[in-house]
Amino acid sequence: MTELTGRVSPNSMGVVTATCVSKVELRVSCRNLLDRDTLNKSDPSVLLLMQSQGHWMEFDRTEVIKSNLHPVFSKIFNLDYYFEEVQKLRFEVYDIHGHCSIGTRDDDFLGGMECTLGQIVAQKKMTKPLFLKYGKYAGKSTITIIAEEITGNNGYVELAFCGKKLDDKDLFSKSDPFLEIYRINDDDSDQLVYRTEVIKNNLNPVWDPFKVSLSSLCSCEEKRKLKCLIWDYDSRGKHDFIGEFYTNFEEMRKAMGDNKVNWDCINPKYKAKKRHYKNSGVVMLLDCKLHRIYSFLDYIMGGCQIHFTVAIDFTASNGDPRNSCSLHYINPYQPNEYLKALISVGEICQDYDSDKKFSALGFGARIPPNYVVSHNFAINFNSEDDECEGIQGVVQSYQSCLPKIQLYGPTNVSPIIGKVAKVAADEEKTKEASKYFILLILTDGVVTDMADTREAIVRASYLPMSIIIVGVGNADFTDMQILDGDDGVLRSPKGEPALRDIVQFVPFREFKNASPAALAKCVLAEVPKQVVEYYSYKAIPPKCPILDSSGSACTTPE
Repeated sequence: MTELTGRVSPNSMGVVTATCVSKVELRVSCRNLLDRDTLNKSDPSVLLLMQSQGHWMEFDRTEVIKSNLHPVFSKIFNLDYYFEEVQKLRFEVYDIHGHCSIGTRDDDFLGGMECTLGQIVAQKKMTKPLFLKYGKYAGKSTITIIAEEITGNNGYVELAFCGKKLDDKDLFSKSDPFLEIYRINDDDSDQLVYRTEVIKNNLNPVWDPFKVSLSSLCSCEEKRKLKCLIWDYDSRGKHDFIGEFYTNFEEMRKAMGDNKVNWDCINPKYKAKKRHYKNSGVVMLLDCKLHRIYSFLDYIMGGCQIHFTVAIDFTASNGDPRNSCSLHYINPYQPNEYLKALISVGEICQDYDSDKKFSALGFGARIPPNYVVSHNFAINFNSEDDECEGIQGVVQSYQSCLPKIQLYGPTNVSPIIGKVAKVAADEEKTKEASKYFILLILTDGVVTDMADTREAIVRASYLPMSIIIVGVGNADFTDMQILDGDDGVLRSPKGEPALRDIVQFVPFREFKNASPAALAKCVLAEVPKQVVEYYSYKAIPPKCPILDSSGSACTTPE
């Protein structure tokens, strides 16, 4: 499942637009590697490099597998996949000497292969020959890469195992056991999911807990068969087989309830030969926890409403609305920049709000009846209900209020952030994924109360809330970039960091020649990620949709 992330890229117009990214897992194995060692076989490790701006950069590397010319690596490479980009990859295999160091001698290099991530994803399983320098084949050496997309509503599993009374395979000491878990695929092939560490000289090992994605473990199918193998480690790579057992994730989950289960570790050869053979030890599950990872759509489809609030700058720097040079001038033939920004963003947000009512606020103006300066007033002048019917209702209230107010100043936005944050704080107390708040601030200049605004944003970062700021006009908005956490963590004047990056700032002038959809795409690009980050931090799952009597989905009742 794809999800929208905060990554942006420029299009032909110089406008930044959001891109959709899928997460992909790559698993690597090799066959018939060159034997570079004199006394043992090669100790291979695979290095993954990615090309960036014409240069190869190390991305990650696998573990080292001792004395093995046909290694199956347990390390999983996790990459972001972009359909619209050519993502060049290079896999290099080395014979490792010493403590996981990549060799520098030519005879340490066992071969390499270049391809694109798109090619791997398209084939799902790719096997290619390895080449030495100058395009020379590395014998019959091959590398196989298997790609799997990490699907939405997937999650990861925490598992912990121990063994009891395992067979002793060593003459002068006890076995050095490790556990391997394989997933059985639809074609009956098996895929290594995880390999534990080796526990030295111990017939009752307790292996470290580990995490694995549910997709990797069982392709998100809880009844898919899993094969588990126990080995006695040998430094030369000739591991002694202790035994095996079969299970599935469904059985693992039940084992953590009242139905405790021990798996007999069976060596088929012993079972066939020994009349009274029982097992070669037992394996027990110490811990099994499933952590779901939910997507933005999981929350939206679960009934989470996006509550949209717009705040409009009515300071005097905008110019007299009666003058055609004013940013607030109402041209009967073309909407001004305030209206363009409001409509382009609001029309998208309204699809996620069931009642289609939006709070519309103003700041920086003298308002009737006493004409005192207000930095937080309803543009419909209804202090009891600041909501307007749909985006068109906001537009009408905006046009109606302009002749009734006096543009003034200064440009203080912290009061409005605080007002929306107060409502969001009330929602937070429900501990449900019911409402998420988006505040759109439209302003023609740098805010005057920067310290208070930073403080308000840091406070709001702990709430179900995002802030979009669109700079209207030709002012110098350099200082406004401070509020957008893309270049570093925003901090309050006291130095407290924001929990999340919740602010997106965009100058409208960069979109003057672009479509309204381009502006909306850019300013809303980070919202899905911010929604998921908030509910993940709070460990709040989506509300599960239920069916009404007509069979249509409706949200879970309060």
